[in-house]
Order: sequence, then structure tokens, then C-alpha cells
Amino acid sequence: MGSRAESWASSGATRASMRSNKPRDTKPELALRRAVHALGLRYNVAARPLPTVRRTADLVFPRIRVAVFLDGCFWHGCPAHHSVAKTNADYWAEKVRRNRERDIETDRMLREAGWAVIRVWEHEDPAEAAQRVAKVVRAIRSQVPVVRSADRNG
Repeated sequence: MGSRAESWASSGATRASMRSNKPRDTKPELALRRAVHALGLRYNVAARPLPTVRRTADLVFPRIRVAVFLDGCFWHGCPAHHSVAKTNADYWAEKVRRNRERDIETDRMLREAGWAVIRVWEHEDPAEAAQRVAKVVRAIRSQVPVVRSADRNG
């Protein structure tokens, strides 16, 4: 067996903590899904809006081309709640910068392909975020002109 690559984690405890972070079905995501479902909307979970692009949206309405992303405040650099890492700060600052860059690129690619993109911060009230989602979904379903991207609140 070959030697293991050097870990990016600052310690074994940090590495264990980071590996335990769930990629989906987080509490904020489940709350948003429940709230959207309670409004009578049905969607796909953790799906690729564009099959050729390795980007997964949290909620996807494929027929009407609406993609919803629930972004974590730390991971995506929320202007209101992002906290600077105390350990390995340069690594995490670069990681968040790349995440934000990828989010912008994802939004652009989806819009160019005719998708509506909705971004929700994890700190947002799930019921209010679900209302934003429902507004966009219902507008597109009724073919009323609507802005194809709903900006998240800061």
C-alpha cells in the first residue's frame, strides 16, 4: 500500500469533525424541504439540474427548470454570519472564496441553460424561503413573466 496523502486538516480532531459533516439532509435543508412540501410543491432532492455538470441542487423542479440551493453560512461566506476560521485561516478563506466563485459560475451556467436559480442561506426562516420558492415556481408554471433568478437575502 502507498503512503497516505498529507491531510489538509490542522489536527486529527478537526479532520474527524469535518468528515462527520453531512453532505445532504442537514437540519436547515430538511426544514426547507418540509416547508416547500407543505405548500403543495413536489421536487427532486439532491439532483443535478444539468446532467453534464457535476453540481447538485438541494431542490430541483426539472419540468419547469427551477433549482434551489441552500447555502451554509460558513461554507459560502454569508455576509451576515460567516465566521473566520481561527485555525488554518488561509486554507479556509481560500476554500470559501472558491465556493463563492463556484456558486457564481453555477448560477451563470444554469441561467444560460434556461433555469431559474434560487439561493437560500441556512439562517433564513424556512417558511419565508419556501414562500420565495413557491412564488417563483408558481409564476413559471402559470407562465407569468418572472425574473429567472431569485436573489437570496443577506
